[in-house]
Amino acid sequence: MKKEVSICWLRRDLRLNDNNALFKALTGQYPVLPIFIFDPDILDKLSDKQDKRVTFIHRTLEQLNEILKQNGSALYVLHEGVEKAFQRLTDEYIVKEVYANHDYEPYAISRDLKIKGLLDSKGIPFKTFKDQVIFEKSDVMKSDGTPYTIFTPYSRKWKEKFSQGILTNFPSEEHFSALLRSREFAIPSLKELGFENTAQDFPELNITEERIRNYQDTRNIPSEEGTSQVSVQLRFGTLSVRDLVKLAVEWNEQWLNELIWREFFMMILYHFPNVVSESFKKKYDKIQWRNNEREFELWCKGETGYPIVDAGMRQLNETGLMHNRVRMITAGFLCKHLLIDWRWGEAYFAQKLLDYELSSNNGNWQWAAGSGCDSAPYFRIFNPTAQTLKFDPKLKYIKTWIKDFRVDYLYPVVDHEFARKRALEVYKKAVND
Repeated sequence: MKKEVSICWLRRDLRLNDNNALFKALTGQYPVLPIFIFDPDILDKLSDKQDKRVTFIHRTLEQLNEILKQNGSALYVLHEGVEKAFQRLTDEYIVKEVYANHDYEPYAISRDLKIKGLLDSKGIPFKTFKDQVIFEKSDVMKSDGTPYTIFTPYSRKWKEKFSQGILTNFPSEEHFSALLRSREFAIPSLKELGFENTAQDFPELNITEERIRNYQDTRNIPSEEGTSQVSVQLRFGTLSVRDLVKLAVEWNEQWLNELIWREFFMMILYHFPNVVSESFKKKYDKIQWRNNEREFELWCKGETGYPIVDAGMRQLNETGLMHNRVRMITAGFLCKHLLIDWRWGEAYFAQKLLDYELSSNNGNWQWAAGSGCDSAPYFRIFNPTAQTLKFDPKLKYIKTWIKDFRVDYLYPVVDHEFARKRALEVYKKAVND
């Protein structure tokens, strides 16, 4: 006999505590079946069969399933097209409601509209909630009702609005008694998903008061673990953004600003989805990029002859991580020293970054290229050598990632002064045309 259930569809909210959709489901009328869908439309686009992100998700799902098993329930993990998965679920259960948290990326919005249509045709409500941000979509807007395109006034309005409300958590962990008592489901193996396990050690959370209070003093030093190490957990929702914001408000406004930048870029992507493939500032699409494939390959491999750039790219290739200051340096180098289209670099980072998030990756690449909504002016061109002297003077970071480092380890792919003058000419021509 089929059971009546509410389904909670986990996506980028891979946690059982302080989860808005899960809380709403568990405090509803029906037993709750948590599910996760490995979507072939996403997985099939990943060319690296040792993609570290798939391993991270798989390990996280196994951990969640253990907690659910301890509470007499289980996580139902499916590997098929999302519409087909919901057809299967509605065949196996009497599905009364489906709960999920909002996702703001263009593919996710399109996917959710299709699922809503499918569920509507079966008379099943699809209820979605805000969870991965404090303010979403059009929550923080200008007085004329249009979206902000400059960060500083956006952040000011964000903080003003935040100070006027009460930050509410959703203690889903207190309502596990409402979970569906169910048999254990077999989680598809990585091999069954078409991937291989990676021996990757993922960054451990180390959110200490000392680290966060000193954030502005250490965040630009790549050799020090001065950042919060939360980007991966935020990306996949294994941490609650509400908990992080509470700490930031108490401990460090600069760290809070970084969390607000994340929401700013999400808001930009939501209101201006064309930024995925186009420059926010349209005239920057007139830039005559050189797009030299050999130089792009040297950049990807970390063999440009600029140690700080090469160290960053080697860290990325080896771990899926890169210090934020070094991300700015490597991105700026590709766009301005090599005059390679920011979209090439953005796509490479999208393949490699463990914490890849479309909105932030796109926003930061357009910032580096000068084409973004609140970007550095095009004539701001980082000197990699000066950046090294300022942020890695003892070469500690460089020597960590370039094992055979010596001063003349590689001949620079381009002279800095020559590249700077060339970039200024090319950018000026495009912007002033």
